[in-house]
Amino acid sequence: MPVSRVWLAELTGVVLGALALLLIGWLAGRPGLALLMGLVAYLGWHLLHVWRLYRWLNRGRKFAPPQARGIWGHIFDDIFRLQQRNRERKRKLAALLDRFRQSAAAMPDATVVIDADWRIEWINDAACDALGLRLPQDIGQRIDNLVRHPGFVAWLKGNDFRRAIEMPSPEDKRRTLSLSIVPYGRQQRLLIARDITRIRDLEQMRRDFISNVSHELRTPLTVVVGFLETMHDGDDECARKWARELELMQQQATRMQRLVEDIMLLSRLETGSDALQEEVAVPVLLSAIHEDARLLSGSAGHSIHFDVDARLWLRGNGEELRSAFSNLVFNAVKYTPAGGEIVVRWARDEAGAPLFSVRDSGIGIAAHHIPRLTERFYRIDVARSRETGGTGLGLAIVKHVLNHHGARLHIASQPGQGSTFTCRFPLALALDAPSP
Repeated sequence: MPVSRVWLAELTGVVLGALALLLIGWLAGRPGLALLMGLVAYLGWHLLHVWRLYRWLNRGRKFAPPQARGIWGHIFDDIFRLQQRNRERKRKLAALLDRFRQSAAAMPDATVVIDADWRIEWINDAACDALGLRLPQDIGQRIDNLVRHPGFVAWLKGNDFRRAIEMPSPEDKRRTLSLSIVPYGRQQRLLIARDITRIRDLEQMRRDFISNVSHELRTPLTVVVGFLETMHDGDDECARKWARELELMQQQATRMQRLVEDIMLLSRLETGSDALQEEVAVPVLLSAIHEDARLLSGSAGHSIHFDVDARLWLRGNGEELRSAFSNLVFNAVKYTPAGGEIVVRWARDEAGAPLFSVRDSGIGIAAHHIPRLTERFYRIDVARSRETGGTGLGLAIVKHVLNHHGARLHIASQPGQGSTFTCRFPLALALDAPSP
């Protein structure tokens, strides 16, 4: 029966009952008393059903609803149907949650659910194996009390999770983990630790292979270049006859030497660099680069201007900085047409941090090339790069040197309007030149 009809029937019964009581009371001469007694009985009937409802709700869901007629019968039936639907939803949610936990527990990557106070809410088996956590003892514990690696603790305190960090596994120092944190929900975080030991081993094998091959090539190339120079400088008929061929062979062998040297330098940068303890006299370093740039320019007639703060030194690695700065300056010379302008600046920025920039009026770079410029062997124009003697490793070396010094490279360029390469160093590396 529809709810509206049930309420109509209830209201009709109340009205008819009240009229009947009034009639009986009028016949008995006391209509008010009869009406009051009927009201008390009606209220008692409702209280009885409220008590039955309360007792049923507290006895548990395995009991059927009380039997009743009228409006209370419909109330009991509706509550029972709501309970059934709610139980079905709970069952489905429990099954879904159980499948989620099973799938998360089966994930090969270590997974930890952390709340806003860095307390562990849930971990999978891989996290126990990789991070040394225990179930169920560590639930509710702070993650930084259990994983005590200094880099990990500093990463959590920094609260900047845009980048992942790497650290050795607390359970096995030979394993390398890559950790990332994904915020979700209400101040919750998902910590994921991935075992990248095999990737790091492969990278190390690649670096060792490149380094070893470069070392093995260096000696025979030196011998070849030496004999080619001797043959080219000879004053006999054979040298004069093959002069052009010998010159080309010498150029390519020299280019190969530069390539091997760049590969070896890049390999050293990748395998680790010395601590930044050297006080580098950058103005003196740039003075030498300025002279080399003039020699490289030669007859091209470039206008090369160096704006250098003579009082600004840098804490770092002098050899690496010389390589990075010279690569940027020499690239500007090579890719700027004759008569073009090159401006090199070494100064402090608005915040006082060291800044090195190279601006040229060269051919410029299209926007889609800029993100890939620091990749190894990436060339915009292969033919032009070979003409200028480029190895394709210069900007990759610059990137690694700047990374070692905590600096960042910014490239601004438009085709036909030149380029500007800017290196921003941390303020902490800035030094004042010593007093004479």
